[in-house]
Amino acid sequence: MTDFAAASVEEHVRALNDGEVSAVELVDGAIKRIEARDGAINAVIIRNFDAARSQAQAADQARKAGERLPLLGVPVTVKEAYATKGQPTTWGLEPLRGVLAAEDAVAVTRLKNAGAIVLGKTNIPPSLGDWQSVNPIYGRTNNPHDLTKTPGGSSGGSAASLAAGYVPLEIGSDIGGSIRVPSALCGTFGHKPSWELVPMCGHTPGGVAGAKVLLGVGGPMARTANDLDLALSVLAGPDDDEAHGYKVALAAPRATRLKNFRVLVLDAHPIAPTDSEVAAAVNALADDVAKAGAKVMRASPALPDLAKAFDNYNTMLFTIISRFGANAKPISAHAWMNELDAHEAFRKQWAAFFKDIDVVLSPTFGVPAFPHNDDPAWEKRTMRVGDKDTRYGDQLGWPSIAAHAHLPSTAFPIGRTKSGLPLGAQAMGGYLDDRTTIAFAAAVEEELGRKAILAL
Repeated sequence: MTDFAAASVEEHVRALNDGEVSAVELVDGAIKRIEARDGAINAVIIRNFDAARSQAQAADQARKAGERLPLLGVPVTVKEAYATKGQPTTWGLEPLRGVLAAEDAVAVTRLKNAGAIVLGKTNIPPSLGDWQSVNPIYGRTNNPHDLTKTPGGSSGGSAASLAAGYVPLEIGSDIGGSIRVPSALCGTFGHKPSWELVPMCGHTPGGVAGAKVLLGVGGPMARTANDLDLALSVLAGPDDDEAHGYKVALAAPRATRLKNFRVLVLDAHPIAPTDSEVAAAVNALADDVAKAGAKVMRASPALPDLAKAFDNYNTMLFTIISRFGANAKPISAHAWMNELDAHEAFRKQWAAFFKDIDVVLSPTFGVPAFPHNDDPAWEKRTMRVGDKDTRYGDQLGWPSIAAHAHLPSTAFPIGRTKSGLPLGAQAMGGYLDDRTTIAFAAAVEEELGRKAILAL
């Protein structure tokens, strides 16, 4: 292999181990692709190229000395919101322009300890609060498949970096679809882990330490499902004082071949309008999964009430994300505890549901990549779904299912629209059944040929 623009992490590592390529060559190739293509896309907004070349040289020396690490010599980029020592971590907020992180976020440390070489950081919306990636500090990131459209957000630069052929691995974060939506809109893979599986220390504005953010998670983004599993093995596990007392031991996947999965298909949501091409692609995939031998169901009496769950999620989400906003509307401590009680009840419903179902297959988002919209007020924005203008915020419906209940969800590509834009689906599973949802995506990729859709 001479061009690694479309290569997976596994292919990078295999080529390095076999001596077919050096880390220096991989890093130089990635840098050349960024310098050649990123002017129009604007995904990699902080560049660490000189240090990356030095680290590549050190990786090659370590490999010659016999050292083997999961990601030794593999070039990666990371979402700007993760603190990276000596680099800006602004969250796209003008008051934090020029603020440099004093130390790496835990997730970044784990990538580096596994041998990954961080080339730079990728773009986001302000405070990670949009399915677009534009802010006053770094400007706008465009979708590599169509520059007039968004790559998604808030990990939009992350997905664009993968889809444009820069690097094979990224780390994003997700509280309202911020890993999964960009993956769907750019044609790549992304995994929203079960809550607390990946430590989020260092994923805060300005690197300020604070309480754990309920619902929010960090996770890997890649070009194959197997790479998600590899990266999750690097990223997952407790940190600091928690690590002193316990370690993570995720269950094996419930199945690895499509014929052994029990699948519930959802193609409509009571809150989120869904484009006909998106729904058709999910249903076509469901038919193919059934033909492969899986037990595919279209309804279940045990399915929690998605509309009521969304109401609980919506209240919790906007209480969390508006905390420091100028027009925040605080709720009482007792009201918050009532929301937590409702939240726990829904989680128990999902636990019972997943006793008889392995994965829920659904759209990741209700529409493919959509045109940029700079209106700062979500309530004034609309989302075109088919021939109708709908409320922009209603699209939280699909991402909310897994985010609300702390469930793992793996986003993966399933095809293209008539105009050539990527289409995606998500597989959601029981709490801490992360390897099951990734295994389902891997089986779809391997058995049905739903590969990453790259803009090369």
